[in-house]
Amino acid sequence: MSTQSRRYRSQDWFDNPDHIDMTALYLERFMNYGITPEELRSGRPIIGIAQSGSDISPCNRIHLELAKRVRDGIRDAGGIAMEFPLHPIFENCRRPTAAIDRNLAYMGLVEILHGYPIDAVVLTTGCDKTTPSQLMAAATVDIPAIVLSGGPMLDGWLDGELVGSGSAIWKGRKQLAAGKIDNEKFLEIAAASAPSAGHCNTMGTASTMNAIAEALGMSLTGCSAIPAPYRERGQMAYETGKRIVEMAKQDIRPSQILNREAFLDAIVVNAAIGGSTNAQQHIVAMARHAGVDLRSSDWMEYGHKVPLLLNMQPSGKFLGERFHRAGGVPAVMWELEQKGKLRSNRLTVTGKTMADNLQGRETNDREVIYPFDAPLKEDAGFFVLKGNLFDFAIMKTSVISPEFRQRYLSTPGKENTFESRAIVFDGSGDYHDRINDPALNIDENCMLVIRGAGPIGWPGSAEVVNMQPPDALIKRGVNWLPTLGDGRQSGTSDSPSILNASPESAVGGGLAYIRTGDTVRVDLNEGSCNMLISDEELAKRKAEGIPPVPASQTPWQQIYRSTTGQMETGACMELALEYKGVGHTLARHNH
Repeated sequence: MSTQSRRYRSQDWFDNPDHIDMTALYLERFMNYGITPEELRSGRPIIGIAQSGSDISPCNRIHLELAKRVRDGIRDAGGIAMEFPLHPIFENCRRPTAAIDRNLAYMGLVEILHGYPIDAVVLTTGCDKTTPSQLMAAATVDIPAIVLSGGPMLDGWLDGELVGSGSAIWKGRKQLAAGKIDNEKFLEIAAASAPSAGHCNTMGTASTMNAIAEALGMSLTGCSAIPAPYRERGQMAYETGKRIVEMAKQDIRPSQILNREAFLDAIVVNAAIGGSTNAQQHIVAMARHAGVDLRSSDWMEYGHKVPLLLNMQPSGKFLGERFHRAGGVPAVMWELEQKGKLRSNRLTVTGKTMADNLQGRETNDREVIYPFDAPLKEDAGFFVLKGNLFDFAIMKTSVISPEFRQRYLSTPGKENTFESRAIVFDGSGDYHDRINDPALNIDENCMLVIRGAGPIGWPGSAEVVNMQPPDALIKRGVNWLPTLGDGRQSGTSDSPSILNASPESAVGGGLAYIRTGDTVRVDLNEGSCNMLISDEELAKRKAEGIPPVPASQTPWQQIYRSTTGQMETGACMELALEYKGVGHTLARHNH
């Protein structure tokens, strides 16, 4: 592609002879920290660095250092760097849930990219929602953009065993409930799982979404899996800075990369890596903001029959360092490419096609990345369900353990079907308060159901569906029960939950009308999930109304609830979807 210079949008601010008074105003304050008018008026592209790192975003804090190398790359390639902060998103700590901030961070970045003199942008990603929020904004604005992942933490170790972030918490909770460890040991396990800078070292939502960014073609090849402390991470930051300047010169925009073929490949890759169930709503949201028609049926049509190739927690054994050394995302995609499972003749931020990027990327570690014809598991993609409890929900099949399959999905003559007695909780507080109540008489034949956890009900959709059984069952060795809910679960969890149920309880979905003691029938052969009650009983319950919805606690919570759709359609701000390519036209002058 040509790198011939062109007139950049920033020149309407800094080099506009038709509005010299405005040019003077815009230049004046930038000069107060030492940048020269000659630089700003030189016709060199202004490259934004969307800084997601901060002290309250520890998973992304590495970007405070990486941004320096990005700046070096930008300067060496002939651009001018301007770093700016993003709204922080930290999954582990944000109450009531970090999910509420994805759309807020999206909206803030759209305004920055539209209203300031930025010609192209480096998106610094890491923790779960920092990746989709920034890609959603890049799609809306449609100026050249590239993703720089912060990278996972180093592998965690304790007592000679790998300890994966997030996954260790869920395992530790069960050990604590079983009386096998005390509180101090639980905290020791948690600390061991987070040994360095970086995001989750498991294939949780953070690793998943950064892998998806690479699969879409929005980051340099091999970027997503490099551990945060590795030297290659700083080198990747430098190369990313250089590349975004060339993208600005070539005017390579997200709209040229984020097409339907790219999103279908993202679905395929997500299955092959055992990706987080949170990928469903984020991939859909990114697609909708990019103007791509991604259908709910695509998850089954294109994703379900894909085998699990990556042996990484929570679906497998290893952690991020080993995945990177095994070749990372390109090595997984190489396997898929050899079998014709990708639509790889499509443009990426490298300026080459995905097929070109994957040349020579076969793994040298078959313990970590399995051959397509001898996978870790067959049919590893999400299973889509529907019935009178919801119109859409997914089940993560890659984490179904042999024990779970034997207990619930292997009854002779009724394979892949089961019936359970529902135990219903209204939010996680209710679950924690009552899960060990002997009056509930919870046994192996029960399903734990949680509602009021969706985008509107929580608000923001909470990671609460991966509920563990009562302590009494865990002590007997029953570590999983079927779980169902209108919220989410951590991408680091190994629970084969039915989740992301849409519509949610708070807007009158079927979960609003289920009662403790109802029988729920799940049939994976026909993709259904139903409560077995009569139409008359259902009508009676609907007349009683839905469970109470907690009041909004902040202005943003109220705005979020009034603008956001359901998980099936990406939990997007619906009013934002009409805005496409807003960076193609300039905002009005401010004086």
